[in-house]
Amino acid sequence: MIGNTYLSLDFPTWVETKNFIDQHELQAIPVKVGMELFYREGPSVIEKLKQDNHAIFLDLKLHDIPTTVRKAMKNLAKLEVDMVNVHALGGSEMIQQAKEGLLSGSNHETKLIAVTVLTSMNDTIMNHELKLSGSVNENAVHFADFAKQNGADGVVCSVHEAKQIKATCGPSFLTVTPGIRLQESDTNDQKRVATPMFARENGADILVIGRTVTNAKHPKSAYEKVQKEWGNGFKS
Repeated sequence: MIGNTYLSLDFPTWVETKNFIDQHELQAIPVKVGMELFYREGPSVIEKLKQDNHAIFLDLKLHDIPTTVRKAMKNLAKLEVDMVNVHALGGSEMIQQAKEGLLSGSNHETKLIAVTVLTSMNDTIMNHELKLSGSVNENAVHFADFAKQNGADGVVCSVHEAKQIKATCGPSFLTVTPGIRLQESDTNDQKRVATPMFARENGADILVIGRTVTNAKHPKSAYEKVQKEWGNGFKS
């Protein structure tokens, strides 16, 4: 079952990951496994987390030619995680082939999520470095609509685009929102950040939280604070 608050396990090894989870009593919470941990530990890390009843978002952001992505997704489907993602910039055929790979690889319902615009991006980077016209918001909504038309179940987006994406793509289209910070936390390298309360009010379905919890003095309390603010609209 898909959760609503995924903790990013941004640790280099399974030993450090397991120690953090156990030390701070965060067993069975929804978690996000990204490139750093997966590339070190491989599929075994997913199996270990599933044994401890964690819902899993596998955040590998596939972006390659359609055939390669389909074959990769067919293998990833066998891990039976809750969500896995691709870059929307890979194009329509790549997204379609990703979905086909998931469907052919397992009967488990893994949601296909497309990355719109990374939360480290802003309009200056978008326009002057990537040479894409329009604002970050306009591009994120375009990529979301484009991804839905080609089989994606939702998108990774900033909270700041979630409400418009919902209006464009419909209420059942999932908005997965990283860059979530408690008010007292640093923003670090992410530019389009938001509090859980702001996310709740602006169309986010699923929160992805990282350093606001993992760097906190009391990580379990920070995680519970995020959930409380998300669930009840309380200000952190």
